[in-house]
Amino acid sequence: MDKSLDEVIATRPRGIRRGGARRGSAKSQVLGNAGASPAARAQVASTVATKATAATPQPADKIIVSNLPQDVNEVQIKELFHSTVGPLREVTLHYDSQGRSKGVAAVHFQKKGDGSKAYQQYNNRLIDGS
Repeated sequence: MDKSLDEVIATRPRGIRRGGARRGSAKSQVLGNAGASPAARAQVASTVATKATAATPQPADKIIVSNLPQDVNEVQIKELFHSTVGPLREVTLHYDSQGRSKGVAAVHFQKKGDGSKAYQQYNNRLIDGS
């Protein structure tokens, strides 16, 4: 404690950072450092691409339906999906605090792939011209 603040700062080693080690940018993680061979960079890039595409969608049994008109009820949703896709486990229509429909419903199917089938069949499509 016999040194001044300026002396302590001057004697402190430079270039040392506090905290954990930093990871490089995404580009440097894929391409490696500038001295890496093109073959090594290609191998790292293909590994990253394989990991990104390895996640395949699983068959779903539940979907969320939105942009429904306020006068649509659960019975109508059940009839539509039961007749066009398959048997249902549950349909839940969401309401606001005044009891009005929010235009969003959760549809839970009995069979595992039926949610995916309904999604493919109805995604971004108008039902009954509304």
